[in-house]
Amino acid sequence: MPRSIFTVPAMALLTLSISACQPKAEDTNNTAVSKWSCQTQSSPFNYSACRIDAAALSAVDAGDRRYSLQLFWQQPDSAQSYLSFDNLLANLPSSQTLAFAMNAGMYNERYAPIGYTVIGGKEIRALNLNEGGGNFHLLPNGVMWWDKAGNIQITESHALQQQLEEGSANPWFATQSGPMLVINNEIHPKFNADGTSAKFRNGAGVCSDGSIQFVNSDEPVTFYQFASLFKDKLQCPNALFLDGGIASALYAPTIDKHDKKEMGVMIGVVETKNNANLKL
Repeated sequence: MPRSIFTVPAMALLTLSISACQPKAEDTNNTAVSKWSCQTQSSPFNYSACRIDAAALSAVDAGDRRYSLQLFWQQPDSAQSYLSFDNLLANLPSSQTLAFAMNAGMYNERYAPIGYTVIGGKEIRALNLNEGGGNFHLLPNGVMWWDKAGNIQITESHALQQQLEEGSANPWFATQSGPMLVINNEIHPKFNADGTSAKFRNGAGVCSDGSIQFVNSDEPVTFYQFASLFKDKLQCPNALFLDGGIASALYAPTIDKHDKKEMGVMIGVVETKNNANLKL
């Protein structure tokens, strides 16, 4: 957040700081505010991050959940991709609000996902274990996925294949991308601490404090720098690179972020005002 040169009373300064970083929802009670938040940071580099408590996304009964993590690709009853946050917002039911969102992975020239994708229990794209060039194939890559109860995991792709074959993984939503940033609390083995290839990047992590973190760098960074943020500062034992460069996009209105880019699949946290209407 920008620094002020004026003297502000301590209580007023605290109020300003909270209002700049927390959701401006109609229901602003402390319980609702504590479930998720977005903020900007300047260390170790400039980045924007949105977090949500994992517990807020999981429940025995989906009807008890106020918040849900969802993937969005094609518009209702259409083969047309959403392409933008604006189109997604225009198609949300009136009972739902998009808390924050970002691009969910890599896509081809038709804006279709190139990696394993599951939306609402329907497999859109099979698990991609092919070798090749580009970031997606900088192995190991991985999958961010969650079951119908909202339990979220990030799993290396071959490990997930085994779980799928055994029947121990039942993704309700899934998005595959690469490379993995952090794997079981270790930075990707092919990242170089002295690397010089810096780009805008975005990714997600499942973190030890019980949160899911979605991060968009606001300046070019290397893979090692980006992975170190998840491992050391955010303390995420597993984190996944989603995309970068011109494909890196973030919607976070509480911190005045609303990219106008075109993209493939999007990932976002939805708040449902009437839990009885929650449909995943």
